[in-house]
Amino acid sequence: MEERKKRILHVAQAAGGVDRYIRMLLKYLDKKKFENILVCSQDFHEEDYRGLADSFEQVKMTRAIGSNDLKAIKEVRALIKKYNPDIVYAHSSKAGAIARAADIGLKNRCVYNPHGWAFNMRCSAKKKAMYTAIEKVAAPFCDKIICISDAEKQSALDKKICKDDKLQIIFNGVDIEAYENGVHGAVKRRELNIPENAFVVGMVGRMSPQKAPDVFIKMAKKVKDKVPNAHFIIVGNGNQEAEIRKYAEDNGFSDGLHITGWVDNPMSYVELFDVACLLSRWEGFGLALPEYMMASKPIVASSVDAIPNIIRDGENGLLVKVDDAVGASKAVLRIYQEDGLKDRLVTQGSEDVHNRFNARRVSEEHGKLFERL
Repeated sequence: MEERKKRILHVAQAAGGVDRYIRMLLKYLDKKKFENILVCSQDFHEEDYRGLADSFEQVKMTRAIGSNDLKAIKEVRALIKKYNPDIVYAHSSKAGAIARAADIGLKNRCVYNPHGWAFNMRCSAKKKAMYTAIEKVAAPFCDKIICISDAEKQSALDKKICKDDKLQIIFNGVDIEAYENGVHGAVKRRELNIPENAFVVGMVGRMSPQKAPDVFIKMAKKVKDKVPNAHFIIVGNGNQEAEIRKYAEDNGFSDGLHITGWVDNPMSYVELFDVACLLSRWEGFGLALPEYMMASKPIVASSVDAIPNIIRDGENGLLVKVDDAVGASKAVLRIYQEDGLKDRLVTQGSEDVHNRFNARRVSEEHGKLFERL
């Protein structure tokens, strides 16, 4: 008689990175051992989960804290009772608070993955204190908290969220097989009016304070002064777009700046880069980094939070200080000028992404954790 599958009920809010993470997790989790139910906020799409989730349910969960949270808690609790899972797995801080409250007193195990602590974001002291307090109160109501990097685990210990033995690190990963088997060269430089011989520096990320597009564009100006045929690509959208475009215009290089807006194939644009940047001001993990490695791009990244867990300066990328456009421009120019540097960084990065950041490993480590619980 075959063993009964373990039923995992995932609760998730905030599409984007969390959505991609869950899809990868479900793709490589052993289907013979686990059945997956997804309970998510309105911004997820059911068709993305065909063949991945055994059931798909939506509940209204908003980012802001408010009275509708109580309604969400009631709805999630009803769904936990309906499906009676072995494990409830909450993804992101909002879903973490809702799912853990909804699960109080029910007979199952509970796992929580904040995907980057809310209290590590740049926000007011009052908000940081509130996020920290919520995490401390909710921590006893789950069996394990998954941290996506050493830095995340350390900050949980520093803030005394819970004891060490409740925390487990499972590094993020990227779907290397899907990328390698996918279509390459889908976007051509000429489609963006970029000359074939241009030196292209790019970043993937929202144009919002976390991803520091303002530092990227100041770096771009300094690189442009030294390399006249340099072009710059920002893959993403966001509320700082007008400010970024204005800076390029005021400094006379708006024809060298290319903003794609939101795209569903960011890797096709990464393939156009000669140097890939992630100059974030804070970062729970920095999934763009293994994605850049997977596409064989040399990396310039800020030395903040989880990024030094992934990038070792001078080995698989170059690290610069946060908010340092001058340092970033020097690093980009080093890659442009220094013989052999680019190849060295790319070779090491490619080895690292296969050994350390493969999505298959993320699912395997989850599978082992679920079985232990």
